[in-house]
Amino acid sequence: MSKLDGTHVIIAGGGIGGAATALALARKGAAVSLFERANEFGEVGAGLQIGPHGARILQSWGLLEQVLADGFQPKNIVFRDAVTAETLTKVDLGAEFRARYGGPYFVTHRSDLHATLVNAAIAAGADLRTGVTVTDVFTDGDGVVVSTDDGHDHVADVALAMDGLKSRLRQKISDDEPVSSGYAAYRGTAPYRAVELDEEIEDVIGYIGPNCHFIQYPLRRGELLNQVAVFKSPGYEQGVQGWGGPEELGPAFAHCHDNVRRGIDYLWKDRWWPMYDREPIENWIDGRMMLLGDAAHPPLQYLASGAVMALEDAKCVADYAADDFVEGGHRQAWPLILKRVNAERAPRCNRILSVGRMWGELWHLDGVGRIGRNELFRTRDMSSYKYTDWLWGYSSDR
Repeated sequence: MSKLDGTHVIIAGGGIGGAATALALARKGAAVSLFERANEFGEVGAGLQIGPHGARILQSWGLLEQVLADGFQPKNIVFRDAVTAETLTKVDLGAEFRARYGGPYFVTHRSDLHATLVNAAIAAGADLRTGVTVTDVFTDGDGVVVSTDDGHDHVADVALAMDGLKSRLRQKISDDEPVSSGYAAYRGTAPYRAVELDEEIEDVIGYIGPNCHFIQYPLRRGELLNQVAVFKSPGYEQGVQGWGGPEELGPAFAHCHDNVRRGIDYLWKDRWWPMYDREPIENWIDGRMMLLGDAAHPPLQYLASGAVMALEDAKCVADYAADDFVEGGHRQAWPLILKRVNAERAPRCNRILSVGRMWGELWHLDGVGRIGRNELFRTRDMSSYKYTDWLWGYSSDR
């Protein structure tokens, strides 16, 4: 008998976090129903960085080798000045790094990771449905009633709201709204050999500069080059509708090195992503419903941990449920399980949200601030893990 036999969990949202949570709970024996509003599963975007804190979780689910086969393992994370292209510091991702953190740092296409998680969740027995939007959840005694836009009500023991940055269900807990950073992101992938480069790129390279940054790294075994340009939008500051448009992109990087300006040519110009997060909140629970993933803690991208936080959520809720379900009285255990998950995950994720905002400010300094930051990076002890252990060494294991 599996540890979660006899319990039914409904998940609202079928992104990376929802699919991962469906997989983690189904592996423990739970009956899982997931509702995704889109008509088919898929992830919008391009490249995704997964640190060792995520790699360890994928390894525990037996998926790491498959994901690595479709991805790319960079040799270093490299920070360069966006104006001069000077290398300021780097993180060696080699054998010592992998040994310290118990896994590799790798990059992958969002759609590849998502498809792997969806397929694994289905294989584990989860029921994943598309074209259905969860509109409401309310607690009814020892269970929840989940309403969907097709007019049906669904009964379960607990509901996990993983409906993203613009979560409808978060409104049951908090009246806050997404917070605009005033920055816009442009992304693009191109065949690696089709991109004009001065060097072979085997690293994650981040050019950081005044009010902008530019990221490059290979994808899909080195066959593609992923590039991301992020800049402070003058249109946002002027109150322009549809701020961050293509007319702002070139001027935003006019002060940058040729390496950066050349890369702008390969970005998609027909779409862009205004960058939002939310204020950290301590409570993610309403009765037998809990927020997880971006519904609970949507970050800015500077610590490259948004997707990994969702994987961590999935592992934590499945592990804690499996540990406490029988001892806590089976279905009656869920309120305590959710409380313990909240206590473990909220401080962790809220720290990433707060530090991520600060890290973004550091990247985008100008003037004296930029000079000081560059010197700080140049003189950093590159053999030290003092400032990364909290991020990459984390585990929710008890």
